[in-house]
Amino acid sequence: MTYLRYAPDIERPAPDEQHTIDGIIQGMTQQSRTVEKREHHAVRASHAKSSACVTGELTVATGLPVELAQGLFATPGTYPVAVRFAQGPGETLGDRVSTHRGMSIKVFGVSGEKLLGHAVDTQDFVLATGTTFPSGTAAGFLRDGTVIGKSTGLPEGVKSAVSSTARNLNKVLHAFGTESAMADFFGHPFSHPLADSYFSQAPIRYGDYVAKLGAIPSADAQRALSEWRLDPHQDEDGFRHATVAFFRENDVVFELKAQLWADAEKQPIEDSSVDWPVSVSPYRTVATLRLPRQDAYGPDRVRYFDEVMTFRPAHSLAAHRPLGSIMRARLQVYRALSDFRHSENGVSAEDTASPESIPA
Repeated sequence: MTYLRYAPDIERPAPDEQHTIDGIIQGMTQQSRTVEKREHHAVRASHAKSSACVTGELTVATGLPVELAQGLFATPGTYPVAVRFAQGPGETLGDRVSTHRGMSIKVFGVSGEKLLGHAVDTQDFVLATGTTFPSGTAAGFLRDGTVIGKSTGLPEGVKSAVSSTARNLNKVLHAFGTESAMADFFGHPFSHPLADSYFSQAPIRYGDYVAKLGAIPSADAQRALSEWRLDPHQDEDGFRHATVAFFRENDVVFELKAQLWADAEKQPIEDSSVDWPVSVSPYRTVATLRLPRQDAYGPDRVRYFDEVMTFRPAHSLAAHRPLGSIMRARLQVYRALSDFRHSENGVSAEDTASPESIPA
């Protein structure tokens, strides 16, 4: 198979994109202010409620073909990592509001040219459930984010009802062999967080190539959780409790996979709402993420992960530069919202340089 090469001109920003990004920052900052007023604390504007804060190792596979042996993955080796699992909303809600989930990975000891403003030897991969980002572009996210922002002040019961409606819609669509990415975004199944797969959703530069990334559960014990479902009426923090209990008894393993860019028409760079067909380019394993059994929610570690540590697409090698409209927005939005949160809480943000900084 022939894969398309990276070049700077594969990105085509809209003429008014900066104005759109400024609007996203303004809207999400106001949303964060609303949540802060209710919770008396500023939290992440997305993925606020963590379910596990863990450490482990990322091992790059040996014998990768040239198109996969790129950037961080060019040379076999093992790197320390920190990984944060979290629920989707930018507020602390009960688990009956089951929306998309996040998995943020920080890889330590990564040498090479970094993006401007990133000064330590780390590489962050910010992943979420769902192979696409439903809003598609920065303009779409501004539109959808405005609706989400207006709903922030609504009672939790209303948000639960919206989540339930979206989840039930996808149940109906599944009967016809399809599904809605937007419905999953607002109404993800009550599945186990460690049985879910997580994706970059939008493309990144992959050395001389371009790719989307996915983290797929590969341990037998995780795959055995495929039919597990939370009853949120029994435990409003059940996702966290289930994840922490699993880590207490089991190692967790994900295969990190790359889906290379092969067809500019079927795999657009600028619209992340379009699923890249696996029939055109399959996900191929490039590394293994191993998270050994551990206390996944110790108070000192959770405070560090939730309040101090930052995970951003901009924490990146130049070889893995985020690409496309949504990613260009994230480069600015994550920083602005992190600065707001840390300032409001009186906490100094840290671009963590070493796993030794993480509390046991």
